[in-house]
Amino acid sequence: MKTILFVCTGNTCRSSMAEAIFRKLIKEIGEDGNTKILSAGTWAVVGQKASKNAIEVLKEMKIDLDNHISRPLTKEMVEEADLVLTMTRNHKEQILQLLPSAKEKVYTLKEFYNEDNNDWDICDPYGQDMEVYKKCAYEIEEALKRVINKYHKI
Repeated sequence: MKTILFVCTGNTCRSSMAEAIFRKLIKEIGEDGNTKILSAGTWAVVGQKASKNAIEVLKEMKIDLDNHISRPLTKEMVEEADLVLTMTRNHKEQILQLLPSAKEKVYTLKEFYNEDNNDWDICDPYGQDMEVYKKCAYEIEEALKRVINKYHKI
């Protein structure tokens, strides 16, 4: 079984949305039994729910995020993952400072499928209105659709 880990700052917006969206996409192609999907935050507080706007946006996409509980990123999570996808370059750098040996499996979400692109960050919608959350969720979804083809090769 492969393990994929999504990472952002608080694990209440971007990484939680990425986890839930990826879970749906993997299920649609019949690979959900072969993949463990997790998310965490570099500065997450244990036990927070996903942000209200993240829950609402995903509900519009027919994805349930109501039961998400935030968790802080640990060295063990990174070590156990086959692939770690971060929302920004800063998150990637924080992970590599924690665990330099993970260099071969840590990427920003956009970097993973397009190494030539310098626009590797997914903007943080935290505290913004629904339109910003929608834009973020659809940006994550489009990136994840591109990730799936490459993901099968790891």
